[in-house]
Amino acid sequence: MVSAILQFRRPSISESLVDRYRRIRNLSLELAAPLAPEDQVVQTIPEVSPTKWHLAHVTWFFEQFCLSAHIDGYEPIDERYYFLFNSYYHTVGDMYRRPLRGVLSRPTVREIHDYRRRVDDAMLDLIRERGDEDDLAFLITLGLNHEQQHQELILTDIKHIFFSNPLWPTYRDLPVPPEGSSSDLKSCRRSGGTYQIGAAGEGFYYDNEAPQHEALVPDHEIDSGLTTNARYRDFIKDGGYTKSSHWLSDGWAHVNEQQWRRPLYWSEDLDREFTLGGWRDIQPDAPVSHVSLYEADAFARWAGARLPTETEWELAAREASCDGNLLETGLLHPAPCTSTASITQLYGDVWEWTASAYQPYPGFEPIAGSLGEYNGKFMCNQTVVRGGSCATQADHIRPSYRSFFYPQDRWQFLGFRLAREC
Repeated sequence: MVSAILQFRRPSISESLVDRYRRIRNLSLELAAPLAPEDQVVQTIPEVSPTKWHLAHVTWFFEQFCLSAHIDGYEPIDERYYFLFNSYYHTVGDMYRRPLRGVLSRPTVREIHDYRRRVDDAMLDLIRERGDEDDLAFLITLGLNHEQQHQELILTDIKHIFFSNPLWPTYRDLPVPPEGSSSDLKSCRRSGGTYQIGAAGEGFYYDNEAPQHEALVPDHEIDSGLTTNARYRDFIKDGGYTKSSHWLSDGWAHVNEQQWRRPLYWSEDLDREFTLGGWRDIQPDAPVSHVSLYEADAFARWAGARLPTETEWELAAREASCDGNLLETGLLHPAPCTSTASITQLYGDVWEWTASAYQPYPGFEPIAGSLGEYNGKFMCNQTVVRGGSCATQADHIRPSYRSFFYPQDRWQFLGFRLAREC
């Protein structure tokens, strides 16, 4: 049977807002379809949310910011949901504590599906009547991009949930990954200077991608591909996790407190890894994934290199086609490189750690009102990642896209490539 994932398509330029709304909203339900109701209520760590919470939260977003704000006299479907499914928007009200989402046995999965249907009916009526209004169209587009982010989280969160279960359930059977090349990585050199980076022009982008501005970069080299499992295994076998000289101070503390000895989903013998399709042999030429910034940085020091800055990464990404092992391939796991391009795997496979702290660009202005809480207030103590992963949709990623995680995070598809001064 052909996986539903493989039937996902890139958006048409002529795709209407109604069609886009339906397509993206339906995808959330398709991603949850392989799961039993019992799977959808579990929370293993504070960073992971139950599937049913994701399904409800993205729906709350449309009800809160579109229906309630644009329909006079709108009556909430259930006012209690405004508290349960608010994530971090303090300016619109209180919220249920994030680490406790897994204790919410009610509302049930069935009730949340009903909630989605009722909000969708109201939203589709609103789009048909007023979807040509610029302000509303922007809010709906933002909400759909927000849902795409949570669709990725549905996959990464259930992976952690299944890994934490001693029965090691599978999300679904995964396709056989392609064979890749084991050739050595090459270095792509760029002359230093002042370059324009950031988003500009038409098309959707988040406020944290703007404004376009000048950035100064040194002469540098960046690896043509991602760091592989084989190379990372060499680091482990060379005592990478036992030598403090490789590690940032906070990273060394995490290594010892958490007893890190390998990437999150690797077996102790370094031969297998847990995937959304269950345990399988590690592919040596596939990108290493589920490593923290601390691990990526330690590997770079061991290798006599460093992580690229986000500016260096974006300059390289502008010269590559915006495709790769993204959600549409259906692999749902990082895969070996099959491209012969001079620089590869900039999009898909793994989010790439950079050396850049998540900070505002010069002249940054958050979205007005409560939605200004979406990005700006997180610009502290986190690190920029770029490029999307095997769980990111093709129409959701672009060269200027900035995501961000805490340095210790590992449950996402997180990997890296190396850079060097020259």
